[in-house]
Amino acid sequence: YDISITMSILSREFLLVDGYNMIHAWQELKELVDISLESARQKLLDMLSNYKGSQKANIIVVFDAYLVKGNLGKIYRYHNISVVYTKEAETADHFIEKTVHRLPRHYKVSVATSDALEQLIISGNGAIRITAQELRQRVLTEAKEIRKKYIENKPPKNNLLADNIDKDALDFIEALRRQK
Repeated sequence: YDISITMSILSREFLLVDGYNMIHAWQELKELVDISLESARQKLLDMLSNYKGSQKANIIVVFDAYLVKGNLGKIYRYHNISVVYTKEAETADHFIEKTVHRLPRHYKVSVATSDALEQLIISGNGAIRITAQELRQRVLTEAKEIRKKYIENKPPKNNLLADNIDKDALDFIEALRRQK
């Protein structure tokens, strides 16, 4: 399979994320694994999709599926990010290394993983390494910023006409109302 078919090359930046690595490194996702691995994957994808809303980089989340017999691999879009399940006998690390190597050198490529060996390998290929905790902090900080902007720009509870027009128009309407 070819990752390029799922990417819109509007940006020359890529963020590759080792999905299961994040799930086992982020406390809120680790707790979900005990209930449902699918729930943990879904929450990670939702968090990264929200994060993507404010980022230029194409985000690719890679999950290991190398132990699934006969697995051909799968790539799909989840909202605004790409999701990859590796093929049989291919680890997420291998897919990430291969992708980093294939992307042109003039692209900015970052890889989020807490695997020290993987960080060393991808750095040798010119990618920027981001630890799992660094990415988590970026995602949480951006979520706070989005929430803050929403609250600041949220319309008033009653959403009255008087709350949404300028003072001159309000004065004119008030004068008309008094005339009856």
